Parts: sequence; C-alpha cells; structure tokens
Amino acid sequence: MLKKKECIAMLLAGGQGSRLFALTSQIAKPAVAFGAKYRILDFPLSNCANAGVDTVGILTQYQPLVLNEYVGNGQPWDLDRTFGGVHILSPYEAKQATSWYKGTANAIYQNIRFMKEYDPEYILILSGDHIYKMDYDKMLDAHKKSGAACTIAAMPVSLEDAKRFGILNCNPDGSIYQFEEKPAVPKSNLASMGIYVFTAQKLFDYLEADNEDPNSQNDFGKNVVPAMLAAGEKMMSYLFEGYWKDVGTIQSLWEANMDLLGDDPKFNLASGGTIHSRSPLAPPAYITGELKNSLLATGCEIEGDVFDSVIGTNCIIEEGAEVHDSVLMGNITVKAGAKIWYSIIDENVTVCENATVGKPIEEAKATPGKTAGIAVLGRGITVSQGASVPAGTIMEQDV
Repeated sequence: MLKKKECIAMLLAGGQGSRLFALTSQIAKPAVAFGAKYRILDFPLSNCANAGVDTVGILTQYQPLVLNEYVGNGQPWDLDRTFGGVHILSPYEAKQATSWYKGTANAIYQNIRFMKEYDPEYILILSGDHIYKMDYDKMLDAHKKSGAACTIAAMPVSLEDAKRFGILNCNPDGSIYQFEEKPAVPKSNLASMGIYVFTAQKLFDYLEADNEDPNSQNDFGKNVVPAMLAAGEKMMSYLFEGYWKDVGTIQSLWEANMDLLGDDPKFNLASGGTIHSRSPLAPPAYITGELKNSLLATGCEIEGDVFDSVIGTNCIIEEGAEVHDSVLMGNITVKAGAKIWYSIIDENVTVCENATVGKPIEEAKATPGKTAGIAVLGRGITVSQGASVPAGTIMEQDV
C-alpha cells in the first residue's frame, strides 16, 4: 500500500510585496523580519507544525534566496521528514510550457503533481504574509463534518475595511451563497482571510478547469471560488476570532509589531501555540541603558535608551543614543547621540553618531505619504554622521 497524507499544506510565499517598498527590494515578503526574533513565514509554518500538518509546499518566485536559506530542511518547525516535510517549490521549465506563476490558483495548479504525490484527502491553502495563531486542525475538522468542497476562514472587519477584502455572504448555518472580491458596496463585513481547506479532488478538478479557461485571471478569489459557487458546490465559512493581521503595508507591519507590546498585548506571543523560528546563535542581551515597554532579542547590547520599540537580534545601541516607537530588525548599530523616532529599520543598517531618523510619532503622523509618516531604511545602508532622514522617507541607499 502506498503511503499517503490526510492533509497537506500549500503556502503561497512568492509575492513581491511592493507595498513594503525598501523592505522587500531584496527579499520576499514572507522572509521579512518580525517581532524581534521571527520572520513572517514562521507563523503559518508554526501553525502547520502545531496542527500536525507535516507536509508543506512553499511556493516561491520573487527574490527567494533569503527565504530558501531560512527554511532550509524545516528542522525548526519539525518539518524535516523523510516522507513529507517542507519543500520549496519554484516555477520550473517543463517540456510543453514554461511560465511564471500567473496568479494564486495558477501557482497551485503548476504544482499539482507535487500534491498528488501524497494522495491527500484535503489540501490547506495558506498565505505567507499574515501574522496570527490558528489551530488548522479545528478548521479541518469543521470541514470534514460539513461535507463541503471548500471551507474558507473568515473574520468580521469594519464595513470601511471590507472594501479591501474578499467578502463572504453567508446563510445562518455558515454556508456561503456569494463571494465578492473587494466590493465597492459590501453586503456583509465577513472577510476572507485567504486560508482555505479544499477536498483534494474538488480542488484538482477546478484548478484544471481554471487553467483551460483563457479568460481566467487564475486567482482563487476572482475565479476558482466563484466558479465553485456557480456550480452549486457546498462552500462553508469558518469563523476565526483570534488575532490576525495582513502585514502587507508599512503601517500594518509597524502596527503588528506594536501589538506585541504592553502589559496586555493585542497579540500575545506567550499564549496559545508556540511560534517556532530559526533563531541565530547569540549571547544573552546586555543592558545598561533605559528600556521601557519594548521587546528585545538575544545578542543585543543596549547602553542607550529604548522606548516602545521592538529590537531584533544582535543590535547595538550605544550610550547616548535613543530609539522611540520603532522596529529594528536585526544586526543594526545605532551610534552615540543618534536618535530614531517612529521608524522601521531593516537588517544590517548603521546609524552613525548624532544622526536622526524620523520624527516623534505625533509629528510624523501628520506627514502625508505612502508610509503614514513612518521612516523606512532598507537593508545594509548607512546613515552618516549628523545626517537626517525625514519622517515618511523610504531610503534604499546610504544617506
């Protein structure tokens, strides 16, 4: 008898993440650092591990080097298996046709042979750019009991925000009778989280039909889900009530990091399932400066002052330097006298003596622009001595 898996996961991690600007100019969005010691990808991978989903295909396309190195053999998430485990799936040249992934559905379709190799009964489709803890096993159980062809995780949002999401219109029993992709006038506020459980054979059938449709955009929300509803397939919603954040913009990424702080954080990393990561080897943090309401990773040397901030691994903040309301992603040096306000700073950046990045948060929020006043420094750059980076500025080169 051939081995098989009851459920496998396919994780969409190939998007460019253009709304993160400098933070994704050299790496894929799921590989962006988060919460002092994690990367965004850690959250769906850990959710899979915690639910016993031990076969995960990660679909990459844009700037995959850092992500590939980080995932490695999957050991930190207990996904280093001889049958199953984690697999990086990039677009490849085939005998009959070659193409980049055209959309979410096409990306999954191009890996249909990988999925069929495990003869799964159910397939979990995930996005690689969301921050949340979720028990996929409970969602899978609800899907089995309902007998649906597809179950979509959903949560209520404000009617104003509903215009940015795929919206589920449901019957009282949770069955979906209509799906609207980013409607101008939403009929409900129940938003799709981009998390799907499909009965495997149904998914294969609709992916193949979608691939044969020359007018399709090859997208789950725009094409596959509406096609299933039109065909009368049973579609169910799965209501999620925990913390969930799409960190696809500078502001949402900053907010999600800040949601980790405080005596009663909006997103508590210490409760619920464990989030695993490939943490670098580093000594304990050393602190002589003032530290208030902040998260600090290992390897840091803090002789300056840090307030309301998230500080990643191996950061050095020298005596006389200050960091306020900011996210420092790792391997960052802030030299004496430098001040950082309301900023996101990518890895391997040096802010030299007496330089200033950003403005105090209330001043900065009044700055118009793409980043809600948040100053953004891309990876590897240097802000020279005495230089000033204005609020809301996106820098990818030395200042």
